[in-house]
Amino acid sequence: MKKEYDVAVIGMGPSGVFLAYELIQLKKANNVILIDQGKRVENRNCPIEKTGKCLKCKPNCNITSGFSGAGAFSDGKLLSYHLSLYNEKEDNIYLGGNGGSYIKKYMSYQEIKDLLSYTDDVYLKFGADVKLEGMENKEEIKELQSKAQKEDLNLIDIPIRHLGTEKAHDLYKKIEDYIEKEVELRFETTVKDILIEDGKAKGVIVQPANDKDAEEEIIYAKNIVSAVGRKGAKWLEQMCKKHKIKSELGNVDIGIRYELPDKVMEKVNKYMYEGKVIARPEPFKDKVRTFCQNPSGFVAAEVYDNGLTLVNGHSYKDKKSTNTNLAILVSHHFEYPFKKPIEYGVNIANNLNELGNGNIVVQRLGDIQRGKRTWPEELKNNSVEATLKTAVPGDITFALGYRTMTNILEFIRKMDKVVEGFANPDNLLYGPEIKFYSNELVVDKNFQTSIENLYSIGDGGGLTTGLMMASCSGVQMARILDKII
Repeated sequence: MKKEYDVAVIGMGPSGVFLAYELIQLKKANNVILIDQGKRVENRNCPIEKTGKCLKCKPNCNITSGFSGAGAFSDGKLLSYHLSLYNEKEDNIYLGGNGGSYIKKYMSYQEIKDLLSYTDDVYLKFGADVKLEGMENKEEIKELQSKAQKEDLNLIDIPIRHLGTEKAHDLYKKIEDYIEKEVELRFETTVKDILIEDGKAKGVIVQPANDKDAEEEIIYAKNIVSAVGRKGAKWLEQMCKKHKIKSELGNVDIGIRYELPDKVMEKVNKYMYEGKVIARPEPFKDKVRTFCQNPSGFVAAEVYDNGLTLVNGHSYKDKKSTNTNLAILVSHHFEYPFKKPIEYGVNIANNLNELGNGNIVVQRLGDIQRGKRTWPEELKNNSVEATLKTAVPGDITFALGYRTMTNILEFIRKMDKVVEGFANPDNLLYGPEIKFYSNELVVDKNFQTSIENLYSIGDGGGLTTGLMMASCSGVQMARILDKII
């Protein structure tokens, strides 16, 4: 007799992990399985620290796949949104990036705060830092915000718990051990397809991640939850096309990772740790935002499917540099007749990877302004030392595109009026940094897609943006399933 699970979860990022955690609290986890193509959190190690270069690990990158997902393995910042909502209007709650639309649509102001507070408490339970950055120095923060407003920049103040890349390992290991006592975890397993019969999801078809010739297996389940992160956005898009799962074109965020001295960002780092800035610079008025700021951090490379290399940032608790890095992202929303935003972003990334011979490309701001590439000797003698040693000096403007580049340069110019030195010619731009949120699944108030018994949560399906909101979506999904299973 075939075994049928109550719930099968695709992905062990924050949304899938917190779904499992909450089902345990609700005593509904004894017949649940989580599946991920990556490794256990304790086995996720990037060889670049020993080898000095990216080895493009096979079959999957240890930074982007495995228990706790890619976001928790970057810098481990928990944005405590619930502590910043008190002075916000109920119809204008900031929930990070492009996410949170579902939460705002189906949940009240108080319900959002309660969900965020609950999730924050769970992280504290497993060892998150009790210290909240950005809770003090309110007058200094207001002064920075006032300067930003004069340049049409919106500087958002959100309290932050910083786990640190290395400390996040320990925290998620505790969660992994806790969950595994009651939930089945299937690692290094690729979900090849979703089994759909008569318009209903019945299970998933899986195969060992490191053996493409192995026999496929069907895992049957009454409820299937897609909890893939941004790394799984392309896979999810393919599933939507194959099974006619309703989705809408969303945004794809394309930009760069910006690195500059800590001393330039001293006030922002000290008062806020991470200052989230949003603008719509002339002439295009596209949304430009900062993301994932890492004081005294390190720029990092991460490899996605088909060898695609993107840039990110790490910030450790103990290991420090003298530079701050942050993403500057431009939101691209495409209109009819174009229907392939993910492919658009992938093409840009591929072109930049080609320019860097498979590596991240880095360029000095001053060289961009002078219309020239950066040469190795210039990077070597630059006053801002690159923390990503594998980055190849070159010219990112060959691939990034005029509109995107114009937005970024105008944003940097405006920021220099708020933070003196932000536009120093020696500051570094790394590319590409791309966030794939562009396949937004159509879901109802229970996160159910157009396919019965198939649900979608987290970043990959466009429901959320970021570590904390993805975790919240998992908690909410568990509470919904509690009424079903």
